[in-house]
Amino acid sequence: MTTASAVQPSLWTMLTPKWRSVLARLRQEQSSAGGRVLLLALVGLVFWAAVFGIAYRVLSYFRGVAEIGNLMAGKVLGVILLAFLSLLLLSNIITALSTFFLAKDLDLLIAAPIGGSRLYLSKLAETIVHSSWMVALLALPIFTAYGIVYQGGPWFPVVALAAFIPYLVMPAVVGTAITLILVNVFPARRTRELLGLMATGTIVIALAVLRFLRPEQLAQPEGFKNLVDYLAVLRTPTSTLLPSEWTAAMIMNWLLHIGDPWPIVKLWGVAPVAVALGWLLHRWLYHRGFSKAQEGAERKIRRPLRGPVAGFLRFLPVSKREFILKDLRLFFRDNTQWSQLILLAVLLMVYLFNIKSLPLHSGERVPFRLVTLISFLNLGLAGFVLSAVAARFIFPAISLEGRQMWLLRSSPLDPQAMLWSKYWVGTVPLLVLALAITVFTNWLLHAGAFMMAVAVGTIVLYTLAASALALSFGALYPQFGTENAAQIPTSFGGLVYMMSSLSLLAAIIMVQARPVTARLRIDQFSYPSGHTTAELVAAGAIVVVTCAAATIIPLRMALRTVERMEW
Repeated sequence: MTTASAVQPSLWTMLTPKWRSVLARLRQEQSSAGGRVLLLALVGLVFWAAVFGIAYRVLSYFRGVAEIGNLMAGKVLGVILLAFLSLLLLSNIITALSTFFLAKDLDLLIAAPIGGSRLYLSKLAETIVHSSWMVALLALPIFTAYGIVYQGGPWFPVVALAAFIPYLVMPAVVGTAITLILVNVFPARRTRELLGLMATGTIVIALAVLRFLRPEQLAQPEGFKNLVDYLAVLRTPTSTLLPSEWTAAMIMNWLLHIGDPWPIVKLWGVAPVAVALGWLLHRWLYHRGFSKAQEGAERKIRRPLRGPVAGFLRFLPVSKREFILKDLRLFFRDNTQWSQLILLAVLLMVYLFNIKSLPLHSGERVPFRLVTLISFLNLGLAGFVLSAVAARFIFPAISLEGRQMWLLRSSPLDPQAMLWSKYWVGTVPLLVLALAITVFTNWLLHAGAFMMAVAVGTIVLYTLAASALALSFGALYPQFGTENAAQIPTSFGGLVYMMSSLSLLAAIIMVQARPVTARLRIDQFSYPSGHTTAELVAAGAIVVVTCAAATIIPLRMALRTVERMEW
């Protein structure tokens, strides 16, 4: 026993293969695709600059408001960290299932003479890195803006890091414990689907509650009875028991030179206790749960997707009809796919509620320029939603074929029929969604017939182009080896697609902005038309040609890419 404990590897030794493999992968990507790495770095810098610019402007405004400016800044930081905390908890719950129970290196680690505490700490560290890196990257420009605006000094990065580390550890411990309990109740393969549904349901509830609490009331002090009530709301913590509030208090205390040690004591006192309790639970339940993780999940035999759908598609050739039915079966068999529709429905509900809450028709006089800006902003937001939906459901279509793609390519089936089915299976529901969003939001905004026609025509053309771009980039950057469909849209190809689709959306709106605004001004103030009609026709022609090219060319590129795939 003494010899075994003496040769046990350290925690750093156990983590060495992970960071060495990451470095090796980065070197390989830099040598084989330096342009991709450069483009990704450029996109990251632009994104950080945009987030920093927005945060800097808002905080500079708060800093200039006497009495309540600092309270508003602290409240905003607490709300941001609370949103991050919910994301971290959900991400850690799902990530812990892979790192603790389904990872390929567990067979070797479990059989090796490694103590349970080292195994727990190494896997906990791996879970924290995998689930928290995106939140950390997003928090970096926000903390930087706080430090610059409030002149945090050279020690502010150390203070922010000291506040952020235990903030990341605590949701990881809680998420790992939840996963450990669930795996002891359900098989791990079935737990993955259960966690996906739980995560979706939790996000749905959180979004609904957060939106219907109407946090925008903080920006409207006239909605409170008096200034005392407003200040009381600003001074009241969101929850004194959440680490997000402790982290925000520790950072704001440093920036405002407040000598309160309790946030530091809470963060660095609760985090080690949480890790110790998590280790005790791990010691008690892990081996039993790992044994159950080797069990397979039961599969129900489901009837083929026939009946009304097959009858409706009877006019199509057999190859195209069967491809469509196959894609529909795969979609509804995967709980992680169709459950995203619930989240999408709630996001749309929140979006429509935001549009309805705009004070454009509350009796107050609103400038014409603001109404026009909101109309174009609504068109841009609708396009952004459609791009995100296409990235989630159409972009992974080729990758989800997985290692069975060789069977389709070696069969006498036409690749064009496969692409055709994938395009229309994703585009038709997207068109229905686009029309519903556009018509309903313009009705809420009391848009006229002209603006309604422009919005509907634009969104239909853009939806056709965005779907084609998603399918094309999905074929150019496939992820056949992925085990999680949710990771495909966040790959390099998904990032390039989102950049391309949003660039196309921006170009369309820029082309239409001037002539459409001029026509709206004519209708509003009865100005002389002049050359407005010719400008409208020219802008419409440019939009039609651009969207047609963005639809046809990517589809042809996707077809050539699939035909050249070798297995």
